[in-house]
Amino acid sequence: MVLSSLALLLGIAVAPASIKAQTLPLDESLTSLLSPEGQQLLQESEAQTDYVPLASQFVTQQNQAFCGIASTVMILNALGIPAPEAPEWERQYFTQENIFNPATEAVIERSLIERQGLTLAELAGIISSYPVTVEVLYGAEVTLDEFRQAIATNLAEGDNFVVVNYLRRAIGQETGGHISPIAAYDADTDRFLILDVSRYKYPPVWVEAEALWQATDTIDSVSERSRGVVLVSALE
Repeated sequence: MVLSSLALLLGIAVAPASIKAQTLPLDESLTSLLSPEGQQLLQESEAQTDYVPLASQFVTQQNQAFCGIASTVMILNALGIPAPEAPEWERQYFTQENIFNPATEAVIERSLIERQGLTLAELAGIISSYPVTVEVLYGAEVTLDEFRQAIATNLAEGDNFVVVNYLRRAIGQETGGHISPIAAYDADTDRFLILDVSRYKYPPVWVEAEALWQATDTIDSVSERSRGVVLVSALE
């Protein structure tokens, strides 16, 4: 019952194969959250405080370049940051449209994001244009132990979240750089759960910590720096 409720919260309840979304095949090193093993990992994971708040705000990126924007929308809504009104709902709620304002444009213009996405620094800049605290960890500048500890600690606490910028190819996915929130950590298998915002492409997946760390220790051709993670906390 617990597993079914968690799946339903994500909007990914197990369905007959004939009516499932046609996502891409997964590398054998990755475990889909949709699988019995993936759901069991979530149930038994030691650090999953972030899962429910993020799952309740889970969105699909609205275009190929908006993975960072979709991830930011999820984080800000999960933190309960005051949002502008979303005209389509007549409520204050962050969307991939109303998140843009003069402060975000000062970091990077929307038109440029639509062409090339976000670097790690630009992602942190967009997020920090709102009333939150951010910490950036570059994959090339932290050890595996530091990477694991920082993320696992965050995932075990409330009112803070993690967004990862990684190279898909490095974990057996297609194709280049990508950004999505991390929702849980299972210490027994040393795996992190990524809530992939390109939901039309891949389901949420469990990935080994070392593989994810290595995927962040890759060079972004735009910034010419490594990828990494952004730790986001509510202001005290």
